[in-house]
Amino acid sequence: MPSAQKLNTHHKALTLNLDQSTFGSFAEIGAGQEVARWFLLVGGASGTVAKTISAYDKEVSDDLYGSGSRYVSKQRLEAMLDNEWTQLLTQLSKSRGSQTRFFCFVDTVSARNFAGTNDSHGWIGLRFQLQPGGPPNDVLLHVNMRDPSNALQQQAIGILGVNLIYAAFYEGQTKESFLEGVAQDVVAERIEIDYVDLRGPAFESWDRRALLVHLVRAGFAEAVFFSSRGSAVPPTEVLYKKAVVLAPGYFGHTDSVHSQVHARLLASAIQELRHELGETKSAIAGFFCLTVAPFMPNEPAPEVPDLFRRIDALLSAGGDVLLFRQPELYQMTALVNRHTRAPVRFVVGLSLMIRASEDAYENLEGRRLEALARLFAQNVRIYVYPMTATDLREWLKNASSTGWDWTETDGWVSASQLRHAPPFGHLFAYLLASNFLVPVRAAPGRESEEVKGPVTANPTGAPS
Repeated sequence: MPSAQKLNTHHKALTLNLDQSTFGSFAEIGAGQEVARWFLLVGGASGTVAKTISAYDKEVSDDLYGSGSRYVSKQRLEAMLDNEWTQLLTQLSKSRGSQTRFFCFVDTVSARNFAGTNDSHGWIGLRFQLQPGGPPNDVLLHVNMRDPSNALQQQAIGILGVNLIYAAFYEGQTKESFLEGVAQDVVAERIEIDYVDLRGPAFESWDRRALLVHLVRAGFAEAVFFSSRGSAVPPTEVLYKKAVVLAPGYFGHTDSVHSQVHARLLASAIQELRHELGETKSAIAGFFCLTVAPFMPNEPAPEVPDLFRRIDALLSAGGDVLLFRQPELYQMTALVNRHTRAPVRFVVGLSLMIRASEDAYENLEGRRLEALARLFAQNVRIYVYPMTATDLREWLKNASSTGWDWTETDGWVSASQLRHAPPFGHLFAYLLASNFLVPVRAAPGRESEEVKGPVTANPTGAPS
């Protein structure tokens, strides 16, 4: 049995090598053979390693795993798992199956190229048995690599792979212990895990969607994605090279009427961006944005059931959801800009814009100016919907916000009619004049009533 204390990578690999019940194969493409290397390095590898392979050549890879999928993709990973598992059982079940818990570890990774121009990410998979002859269980991960060099990225993948195999056999009591074991010494600072898929009886009692939330809450990912049209995928799959509209909000009203209002707000912003881009061929994707951070200062973080209540209401209205770790709008910009160079637009109510602009951003050395620079650094604008003057006046009173003045039209106030006392008023006027803040007119009639402020923010600039 392994020690109860936290082991380093060397001792994890050695523990597995000395466990006569575990035996498996390794297939690694794109980041060396760093996972298998650990087992070969620490001694006793003959007790664990049946085979290692690294099919770097595309023709060789296609011959082994089939053609027709991207080389760094979930489809390729699953093909690798199926091929390696079938071969392992075919060759060894008869001689070792009655006393061996088989596993196969596979990865397909795009580590940093020489020029540093590629997206450093990868897919990692493990298929394993908990008992000899037992049913297989699968773990599929998507990771983003943060180390600045190819060598460091390979090293990090090696540590993560050993962690994953060790956690599957020895730390699978709860989802928290399992993910903590996988993440040890490498996740957050060096590797981000923004997608996990678990299959098999070992995980039948685990809530798969709660796992995604845990990735964000534990700091293993900056954001995860929930789809209204199918299974979850990593954020990069839906953001890659697309023009993006983000609708941050609290979305506390989860009845169907409010959900449809939110959906129309997002749809109108997508149409606004389509009109702005004109005849370009850019694909446009829109997302509701929530955060796992506290909604107001000195409040606890939202509970998982409450998050899912709001997420499910948005999904039922046909909207897709990005769940972020950080609440600030500039943090959301940073995540999206990793995956696209196309335009990014926020759509907010007047109250969120005010709250976000008033935050002191004390966590940043440059405070408000640095936050604005980060937010608008790369083709980012904010579409701002109006509020009624009555609602705005009441909201400012409750928020204890001062220094604002405005004119109104038919009882409505748009961003262009809002003013603030100097010195911030000069900066606010600049953002409007430079088109970083884009006032959007509400449609006449009932639709105007519906978009008067479903999106608001807390003093940290977060959705609330």
